[in-house]
Amino acid sequence: MGILHRLRVGLSLARGSLTVLRDHPHLLWFPAIGAVAGLVFVGTLLGSVFLAGFADDGSVVLYATLFVVYVGSTFLAAFTTAGLMHETNRSFHDETPSLRGGLAAAWDHKWQLLAWAVIAAVVGVLIRAVEESSELAGQVLALVFSLAWGVLTYFVVPVIVFEDRSVTGMFTRSGGIVRDVWGESLGAETGIGIVTVLLALVGVAVAAVTFLLVPTGSALGLLTVLVVGGGAILLAVLVGETLSGIAKTAVYVYATADERPPQFAHVDFGRR
Repeated sequence: MGILHRLRVGLSLARGSLTVLRDHPHLLWFPAIGAVAGLVFVGTLLGSVFLAGFADDGSVVLYATLFVVYVGSTFLAAFTTAGLMHETNRSFHDETPSLRGGLAAAWDHKWQLLAWAVIAAVVGVLIRAVEESSELAGQVLALVFSLAWGVLTYFVVPVIVFEDRSVTGMFTRSGGIVRDVWGESLGAETGIGIVTVLLALVGVAVAAVTFLLVPTGSALGLLTVLVVGGGAILLAVLVGETLSGIAKTAVYVYATADERPPQFAHVDFGRR
């Protein structure tokens, strides 16, 4: 599979994902809830640490706080992504997805998602420690390890949601799927990335136009610019996150069930 073919596959996956999101726009609620919950969790935790005067107590407190932040934020992100993927798969079977159904499905796998979050947090802290161990060598090693870890765990969340695997099994299964469809996975990330950037540029354009049209001399005018412009950019990011979850679910279904979801019938995967 050449680079151009991967790019075409990625853009086709983005197009199919946009079709799913157009038909079921409430899927945006999953990344929105995850983002808000993550911000509240991290803000509350870090605020408590600083208010308690632990910020300058040394690296032990720093890494312990970082670990808890990683666990909580990863769990919340994985939880809402699991819900998104579960409901996306329902849409592939001509069923109507729902926020309640997705959150309920994610709750059914809460312990596996928590285990994944804890392991991801341990790895994240280790990568941070390696990165800070030396200037260049540590940063290069941390980057390589981070990329390898990201590839290995690319399909961990759908494996948790759709398969009954042990903690170690979820990683080996994810890695096996990546080996089978690494080109499609790369294409999906590239295609969704392009669409997300374009949407973000639209958001920036909206912010710029709002800034030019609305007088910013008053507090109300400045607030209007921030709300409209910031809201447009935030919406672009949420759409990108949702499209990424939809596309990853489609690639997972193709890799494991050897079938294209109806919304992705036009995608020429080219693996078989």
